[in-house]
Amino acid sequence: MSQSEQRSLEQIFQTQIDNLATTLKPGSLHAYRLVVKSFLHYLGTHYPGVDAPTALRRNPHFLGWLRHLCEQDPPLSKGTRVLYLVCFRRLLNDLLLSGDYSIPEGLIVRADFPPLDQYLPKPLSPEDDRLLQQHLQGNDDLRSNALLLLRATGMRIGELLHLPTDCLRDLGEEKWALHVPLGKLHTERLVPVDDDVRRIHTRLLLLRQYSAAAARSSFLLPQLTGHQAAYYALRKALAKAARQAGCSARPRPHQLRHTYATEMLRLGVSLTAVKELLGHKDIRMTMRYILIVQDDLQRQYRLARQNMAGLHAIPQLTITDSTADLTPGIPAITKSLATIRHLVEMYRRQLSDDQGRRKLQRLGKRLAKIADEVDLLRDPQE
Repeated sequence: MSQSEQRSLEQIFQTQIDNLATTLKPGSLHAYRLVVKSFLHYLGTHYPGVDAPTALRRNPHFLGWLRHLCEQDPPLSKGTRVLYLVCFRRLLNDLLLSGDYSIPEGLIVRADFPPLDQYLPKPLSPEDDRLLQQHLQGNDDLRSNALLLLRATGMRIGELLHLPTDCLRDLGEEKWALHVPLGKLHTERLVPVDDDVRRIHTRLLLLRQYSAAAARSSFLLPQLTGHQAAYYALRKALAKAARQAGCSARPRPHQLRHTYATEMLRLGVSLTAVKELLGHKDIRMTMRYILIVQDDLQRQYRLARQNMAGLHAIPQLTITDSTADLTPGIPAITKSLATIRHLVEMYRRQLSDDQGRRKLQRLGKRLAKIADEVDLLRDPQE
């Protein structure tokens, strides 16, 4: 048995996690450790003799662990189970690629991944959105302005908490953008902003000076006890503001992002542009918002159909008193055409628009040709 095979499973997995520390953030490494701890605890309880990668089997080791994740009280959510499987699959693949261990194939298969529930975004209603923004503007404190900035830019709250004081960028030609630093998806972006957002940013710079943490923090929102505490403080401030504003629901900070995205789509911003504004990597994430604005889409569709019907509708001619007593025939048609030509000519002379006058003149000539064609159909005996 090689020296690598003599190490315990815990040591082997810990080495792989340490190797990932060069590319992953501390939070991601913490997730890997939780996954390994869960699996090894299950394995030690039910199969204590298994302590080498070559001894691992899909059934009963991995299938038993997956059942345990579903049956424990409380059971893990689908999203957490998917995360566990992704992390463990990554560790197994890395062990296999290292060439130091012989690992059986098919320990984790695609069928093990539960289908994730697709939840729709939950934007605020237009009335709640209006009431909340008015109340936050009236408060004019640090957290209220931070929430207004969140609403006006569609950022994730984690991105908001990591904003530096110099996040506002002058792009020239009176164009401004907010620089959102590396966040959840390891990407940065520039979000276009208007004068209102610039005023909020200026106000935050002023208000942060009264914070005890401002002197030793480069963040736009200085924090004394870390991002987690700051998140809960903003969440509590939002709930209090919504209650005092008389909103019908108790929103969470992420709903401000949903509200921003929905508003952009309703204003006619393209789906690809909204994707860039939100910092989505996959357009499918952005397409969920299409379902939210279905009422708007349905309304625009019906309006377009009505306009199309109007364009292609056959006009209904009204019989005037001058033609009501006429007997249908060539003389009546000829007389009616003469009347229409006279009305067109009288109206043409009243117009001051040269383009309209020319169009009516051409129409009069066409009516004259029609009258000549109709006259050829006249019975010589009439």
